Order: sequence, then structure tokens, then C-alpha cells
Amino acid sequence: MVKLSLRTKSIGTKVTDEEYAELQRAAQTGGKTLGEWCREVMLKSSNGGAADTAVAGARAEALMAEVVALRAILLNVLFKQSNGERLTAEEMQRLIERADSDKLRKARERLLQAQESEGQRKEKS
Repeated sequence: MVKLSLRTKSIGTKVTDEEYAELQRAAQTGGKTLGEWCREVMLKSSNGGAADTAVAGARAEALMAEVVALRAILLNVLFKQSNGERLTAEEMQRLIERADSDKLRKARERLLQAQESEGQRKEKS
């Protein structure tokens, strides 16, 4: 006879409204209830899995930051060229510095938008 393993223990924590909303979005993106998602994340973390997830998230963020910066530079250069203007070395350096200065913020915004969009798509289906 197979012995069923019942969940009889409980873990609780306090979070802010913003943190709660963030956790709910993450759970919805994964197609899970908040409780299921939290249990899965905690168990993965206890087995070292959260470190893998954090590394993957950091890599995605870094890659997105570079894509965002490259896009900003490219669009600015193409705009100048389409208007028949030439870019000086100093102007190019300023474009690069400006793109680099806020690439992480923009990348985080875009990744969050994508995550929210994915969550909305899953809600509709």
C-alpha cells in the first residue's frame, strides 16, 4: 500500500502590497496559485535551484540591457543619417554614454512589461 505524504506544516511571512503584487504576477506567469508557486520556489531554493534561477534572470537582464542600449544608439544614428547629418566622434560617444546610463532601468521595465503581458495572456486562456 502506498503511503500518502500529507502537507501538515505551514510557513508564513509578511510582505508589502508591492511585494505581494510582484509575487502574484510571478505565480500567474507560471500558471500557479500563489501558495503553489511559493512552495515550489522555497523548495527549489533549499536545493540550490533558486541560485540557478537568479543567475538566469541576471543574464536575461544583462542581455536585454545591451539590446536596449544598442537599439537606442542605432535609432539615433539612423535618424541623423536619414536627415542627411553626419555624426562626429564626440556625438557618437555621447550617444553611447546616454544609452549605457539608463540601459538597465529600461531593460528592467521591458522585462516587467513582457512578464505582465505573458500573465495577461495566460489569464485570458
